[in-house]
Amino acid sequence: MSGDRPELRRTLSVWQAVGLSVALMAPSMAANINPQQTAAAAGRAVPLAFLLSAAGVLLVAYGFVQLCRHYQHAGSVYAFVGATLGPRAGVVSGIGLLGTYTFCAVVTSSAAGVLGTAFLTQVGIWPHPPSWGPFVLTAVALIGSWLLAVAPARRGTSTLLAVEGATIALILLVTVVILVRLVAGGAPSGRFTLQVFVPDTGVSGIFLGAVFGFLSFAGFEAAATLGEETRDPRRNIPRAILGTAIFGGAYFVLVTAVEMTAFGGDATAFHNSPSLLGDLGGRFVGPWAGDVISAGAAISAFGCCLACVVGGSRLLFALGRDAFDGRGIGRVSAKGTPAVAVTAVALAAALIILVCAVFFGATADDTFAWAGSIGTLILLVIYLVTTLGAILLLFVRRRMRVPWWHLAFPLAALVLLGYTVYVNVVPYPTEGPASWFPVVAGGVLVLAVVVVVSARGFARRVGERLAEGEA
Repeated sequence: MSGDRPELRRTLSVWQAVGLSVALMAPSMAANINPQQTAAAAGRAVPLAFLLSAAGVLLVAYGFVQLCRHYQHAGSVYAFVGATLGPRAGVVSGIGLLGTYTFCAVVTSSAAGVLGTAFLTQVGIWPHPPSWGPFVLTAVALIGSWLLAVAPARRGTSTLLAVEGATIALILLVTVVILVRLVAGGAPSGRFTLQVFVPDTGVSGIFLGAVFGFLSFAGFEAAATLGEETRDPRRNIPRAILGTAIFGGAYFVLVTAVEMTAFGGDATAFHNSPSLLGDLGGRFVGPWAGDVISAGAAISAFGCCLACVVGGSRLLFALGRDAFDGRGIGRVSAKGTPAVAVTAVALAAALIILVCAVFFGATADDTFAWAGSIGTLILLVIYLVTTLGAILLLFVRRRMRVPWWHLAFPLAALVLLGYTVYVNVVPYPTEGPASWFPVVAGGVLVLAVVVVVSARGFARRVGERLAEGEA
């Protein structure tokens, strides 16, 4: 890298990189709200669908791990795709992933508002909140994320790991208590059974349900955005990404298996639960457990919001640095963090929420669902392109020595990703807000293409910058 080029400080450990990925994946929040959607398609075999999605995520992780060993760049897939498929494709991927992080900041800040309001209502602090009440806590989550993100990333990621770790520990504790009662036969729903791994809706239902399981892992690759801030990145970033994917798989399969068994295998009751672990905690542990888990889920949502802002700001910083030579959004603050980029991402998320609420009458529940659907569609396409880049790097250009049989991993990932995108748009939704989700997601990617085509000098500078940073 050139001497006058803005650089981030290498101060992070592998555990702090793990903190960003785990916080952005938000397993404690996801275990409360995603399995219900899986049950609608997979029936009682929710844990089987999550096991299938975990295997798929590990296949995708293979490409990220190999790319991180070759490139260390704050732009994550922007740098990976740019260095393998060309700078223009890299910029499109970078803008697309930036859109995903921004929409995910909307999702998680909205979730913090909804879950936080529910907790305050349950304990009697705010017994009758107005319809706009959750947006108050949503604003608090965004402001808090901005404040922590402009601090050195070491402090911010340590906070992420502590917040999410405490919430996961609480959920696992409740899960173990429920499991012990199920195994001992002292649970109202009967004993633990492996029947929850037996499909009752056919193979197609399992694959369709696995789509929602796959979405629960979104963000597992976020540690790649800390490639310029982590010590020994060639070793630590791949470990962080792979470790997060493995942990997420084990966690989701265990928790969903216990959840479904605790509901007696009743997929309908499971699907209708507003808070799976909140309901089960109150039933199997005590009324207080539901309140504590609700509070923990709200904290998890805040930690995930912070991770979205941190990850998105690093991407925006990388794009700005390569486009504007360290000016504007590519500038580093005196504390060594991309403060301008952090502010831009937080403001963009706030603007999306404001537009949805003012012009479309959206509630916090609506902004959660709408932004989640849009952001996920973009993310799936980005993962697809990144996997193609990994194939080109490893098996066409042969920049790294890996056995040829390893080609099976990214090829299998392409099949999974392609199928996931397909089932999200076919049959095309024709009614309600869902009809706009593919349009908005596609619009973000089209806008990225327009930017690249109209600013050819930008792509040229990106190519030069990526060439400087290539191993």
